[in-house]
Amino acid sequence: MPTFADRLLHFLTTFPLPTALPAGVEARSPFREPEVFDLLSRFAHRYYPDAPPRVAVLGINPGRLGMGRTGVAFTDPSALADICGIAHNLPRQRPETSTQFVYKVITEMGGPAAFYQHFYVGSLYPLVLLKNGLNYNYYDSPALIKALWPAIQLSLRLQVQELGLRRDVAVSLGKRNGEFFKRLNVELNLFDEILVLDHPRYLMQYKSRNTEANVAQYVATLGRLLLNS
Repeated sequence: MPTFADRLLHFLTTFPLPTALPAGVEARSPFREPEVFDLLSRFAHRYYPDAPPRVAVLGINPGRLGMGRTGVAFTDPSALADICGIAHNLPRQRPETSTQFVYKVITEMGGPAAFYQHFYVGSLYPLVLLKNGLNYNYYDSPALIKALWPAIQLSLRLQVQELGLRRDVAVSLGKRNGEFFKRLNVELNLFDEILVLDHPRYLMQYKSRNTEANVAQYVATLGRLLLNS
């Protein structure tokens, strides 16, 4: 019987590339690259074995330097090796601010093994988006939203159905993302409730003086979901 890890790997490696995007925008699937797939596979089989349905914690779409290199959402090369224990030969880069915040939360919740047993961290749209070689978000232009909307619907539906996620609640990372997540949920009727948290990058960039309190708020919000599992 396929494990959560097997189903996740199938979803990410087979999700289709878009056929038409606005000028200057491109989509990439890093999971089809052998090195990225190897890291993702090792991570998934360690932290996503068979277990009860997980709560979806979904961001926007992967960036080229985080998930685009490691295959793991909100996980840069340093966190992958030092915190998750997945050895690799990727060059160490300046730590990603979103990764730093997310793993502060994960550490407070007992570390990766305990956290990923209950939560699945991913993206509404699973492919890396670039414009002129730089990270781009699916909602950065009306034309891109229109072009990708059917694919984002497909992505969310597949993640819920194929991965076996909890249907009572899901979490959006980012308020702007949350607006679209809630719209999708009205259209698809997948979750009973969508909780919206400030995006980790926003908190680290604009609210860094309150990092301890912001981490505590995340921990409290996510911790309450465990009580309802």
